[in-house]
Order: sequence, then C-alpha cells, then structure tokens
Amino acid sequence: MIIKEVLVQHRRDFNAILECDHCGKNQSLVNGYDDDYYHCNVIPAIKCESCGKSAGDNYKPVSTKYGAHEVI
Repeated sequence: MIIKEVLVQHRRDFNAILECDHCGKNQSLVNGYDDDYYHCNVIPAIKCESCGKSAGDNYKPVSTKYGAHEVI
C-alpha cells in the first residue's frame, strides 16, 4: 500500500487514502502516525482489503512532514 493522498493531518496524526500497488484499489487509513517507523514498517505491512497483498519489495516510504527531532 502507498499513500495516495493525506486527507487530514493534526500534528503527527493523520488520515489518508491508500492505494494498493498490486491491484490499484483504494482504501482509507484512519489514525495513521507520521514518523519514520510507521512509514517504513506499518504502512507496507497493511494488507489490501481487495486482493489481500501487502507492499512489494520496491516500496519506498514517504518522508515525514516533521523531522524526528521536532516537538510539535
């Protein structure tokens, strides 16, 4: 799954629309967290509701809106 669009972000919490990189279907992500761990480990492990697959080996995490050192 990849982030197609961030709908709402408040500090590090966000809601987004994810797109499956296998079948192209969209699904909602509620209560995402904008840090490196979440983008590198949690999002690629999310399984598509349509085809049941998670991110492929070519997954590239997006960068966070705020740096790890920033207090928001």
